[in-house]
Amino acid sequence: MIDESAPTGQPGTGAVDQVAARLRTELADRYRSVMPSWIKLLYDEPIAIERGEGSYVFDVDGTRYLDFFGGVLTTMIGHSVPEVTAAIQAQAEKVLHTSTLYLSQPMLDFADELAAVSGIPDAKVFFTTSGTEANDTALLLASNYRKSNQILAMRNSYHGRSFSAMAITGHRSWSSSSFSGLNVNFVHGGYRLRSPFRDLDDDAYTEACVGDLVQVIDMMTAGDVACMIAEPIQGVGGFATPPDGFFGAMKKELDNHDILFISDEVQTGWGRTGEHFWGYEAHGIVPDILTFAKGVGNGITLAGVVARAEVMDCITAVSFSTFGGNPLSMAAGRATLRHVLDNDLQANALAMGTRLRAGLDQLVDETSWMAEARGKGLMQALEMVRPGSIEPDAVRTSALLEACKGAGLLIGKGGLYGNVVRIAPMLNVTPGEIDDGLDALRSAASEVDRSVGDDG
Repeated sequence: MIDESAPTGQPGTGAVDQVAARLRTELADRYRSVMPSWIKLLYDEPIAIERGEGSYVFDVDGTRYLDFFGGVLTTMIGHSVPEVTAAIQAQAEKVLHTSTLYLSQPMLDFADELAAVSGIPDAKVFFTTSGTEANDTALLLASNYRKSNQILAMRNSYHGRSFSAMAITGHRSWSSSSFSGLNVNFVHGGYRLRSPFRDLDDDAYTEACVGDLVQVIDMMTAGDVACMIAEPIQGVGGFATPPDGFFGAMKKELDNHDILFISDEVQTGWGRTGEHFWGYEAHGIVPDILTFAKGVGNGITLAGVVARAEVMDCITAVSFSTFGGNPLSMAAGRATLRHVLDNDLQANALAMGTRLRAGLDQLVDETSWMAEARGKGLMQALEMVRPGSIEPDAVRTSALLEACKGAGLLIGKGGLYGNVVRIAPMLNVTPGEIDDGLDALRSAASEVDRSVGDDG
């Protein structure tokens, strides 16, 4: 069914098109029929991805797309990587599942490797199936260790879709419930464009946010706060990026109160920011707990928590994980981590991220409805506004997303007002692919100018 000769963003022809169109329509109808109404397809005409190869995915009609989103930063080192595929196949031939009730060499081997790269001293590892579950576990650890249900989280944050993860999500469009057993207060974070502190320089901005943290602790808590959880760069929040050292300054205040710091590295881990292996390292600190997910399995379900032993071991109830640490996920995780380290993909993320950012900055300078580019490494974003203001422009954002698809480029969406596009290429992306992606973005921006006009 795949038309290998089809150029990027262009479907096949004739009978292939008709069959593929019918299949997409059938799949979309089934999606709306059997899936919950509160999960949404990304495009007006949804894509049905049949296969992937490297930085590209192919629709059922053979249309090839340059994938700069990777299933929300999850396919981290490219589609169909031979080393990862071979590791999964080799493990599948042995055993697919055991659970933590049994000794598992793949699980213990990967736990040793993760503890070593985490940067956390005397580290222990607990595997889960998703970032949501990992963040749930981190909250469970912190609240038990500190004997407190009081949590500090960041405004504009997102930490998952579970009951407790929603309680610490400071992002209204993703908050589906206000009910919680946690007592949560939100402090000012790294989203500067709409901050009352946005005109301050980096040091003054950080100082102002720390001042807000002090007031929240003093005025809005009972004092014995369990933890603060933060994304080093906010993912769903539109890749909002605080100044370097921001969380280091905050942690000094947290340490004054013995408050634990949880670094949510679900999107920032594994070298994606280029400058560091973990997002927290930009702030000169070591967290008490970190959570990870998404990219490390390169598409296979894999997540978990790393914490200091005394924190991890504070749970006294008997527990286990049915699917966390299963051998298949461990094989994928170990192969992916080895690929990242052996090929120094962190360095590539820095180099290619610099190349991408230079092009994005130029595009912002040329486009009246783009407020800014932001992010680090291969985690970049553009925020769209009404020309001459910082009023969010969700119309142009959606138009840009659709136009990029038409130009053969897949990117993501985010931001509190739905006015941010997220751009996250594979960690092994090439200079040519970066340039092709930038060309598609420029073409898409020109299409938005033509279709939406100056006034929106």
